[in-house]
Amino acid sequence: MRMVDIIAKKRDNGELTKEEIQYFIDGYTKGDIPDYQASALLMAVFFNDMTQAERADLTMAMVKSGDEIDLSAINGVKVDKHSTGGVGDTTTLVLAPLVAALDVPVAKMSGRGLGHTGGTIDKLEAVEGFHVEITDKEFTDIVNRDKVAVIGQSGNLTPADKKIYALRDVTATVNSIPLIASSIMSKKIASGADAIVLDVKTGDGAFMKHEEDAVALAEAMVSIGNNVGRNTMAIISSMSEPLGYAIGNALEVKEAIETLKGEGPEDLTRLCLELGAQMAVLGGAAESLDEAKEKLQAVIDDGQALEKFKTFLKNQGGDPTVVDDVSRLPQADYQYEVKSKESGFVEEIKAEEIGIASAMLGAGRQTKEDVIDLAVGLVLKKKVGDPVEVGETLAVIHSNTEDVAEVEAKILKDYKIGDNKVNIELVRQVITG
Repeated sequence: MRMVDIIAKKRDNGELTKEEIQYFIDGYTKGDIPDYQASALLMAVFFNDMTQAERADLTMAMVKSGDEIDLSAINGVKVDKHSTGGVGDTTTLVLAPLVAALDVPVAKMSGRGLGHTGGTIDKLEAVEGFHVEITDKEFTDIVNRDKVAVIGQSGNLTPADKKIYALRDVTATVNSIPLIASSIMSKKIASGADAIVLDVKTGDGAFMKHEEDAVALAEAMVSIGNNVGRNTMAIISSMSEPLGYAIGNALEVKEAIETLKGEGPEDLTRLCLELGAQMAVLGGAAESLDEAKEKLQAVIDDGQALEKFKTFLKNQGGDPTVVDDVSRLPQADYQYEVKSKESGFVEEIKAEEIGIASAMLGAGRQTKEDVIDLAVGLVLKKKVGDPVEVGETLAVIHSNTEDVAEVEAKILKDYKIGDNKVNIELVRQVITG
């Protein structure tokens, strides 16, 4: 088998066999296939796409390139959730204890984030003492006993994907549905879940700005998951404005606690119930989505979800008293209110730009070496569709520096105030196998 023949076949829109895909992944991971040949194949895929079978074979070849997490010692159907990311995306912090309160095991592997704020692990580390460095046995024992634990991603998980992504990043082949889908799904499948719920964002603050692209990606990932034996579904949700009110690590933990108390933002609460219901049904805790939503609301109302969050934090070294006293979370030195210069309705909030404003305060990292300030960020006071008067607060800046003039000016620019009361449809579509 020769790499040049594989490149030519895909260049001419042929369908690669499982063996040809495996040959490429094995050879490139080991360094036997040079970057220039890998780049040629990636560009051929970019222009000619892949069949469902090719996408599934590529995904599994990447899964087999490194470690696979074995969750077989954990009882029950292990359900994982993946979000394609956004601004103020606090869903995992809510969903993990919420779904676990229904006795569905949530054995989750999460990462740190580049961009507006940290990843799930960064946010959880805003709780003093919380850590993800636990042994495989501890992880298994905790999930079997208390149904929820989060660990960091293995260093050798899907090494082929890491190497290919780095090449895609410098060869203008990032925006390819089969390559994006196989990249995401290879990590989810290698993480060992039996079932996968995908939250695919669309809108200004999302990777996929246009809904048709988000649908294409969701359909590709659902197809891959089901083709390799993982029960997979996706929800297309709007990221046309930040989700919830909080953007920043400790601020998002506080908002997650409020949501588990039943006092959180309407949009965050609704999306968590939608995603959680899908997880509950796939995990066997309910027979229908309506039943699942009723059960999820019940464990919020009676406090079980909140108690599960306390247990989750305590099991991994975190201070559970933050749940009852959020002032124990990291606090910024200064708070500044951003006042509206106009009256009317909030017609638009540029989600991605608001995320950048939070990152300017230190809430996110641009390189892996950057240190996140866990206390800083933004809390929105007005969302799309809300009425606003001159002098009313649009957002509150939480900062550890007094110089926030640039951030304040950016927030004012990123809010559009007009005469129209706009409504954002949060859940756009549901995609199943």
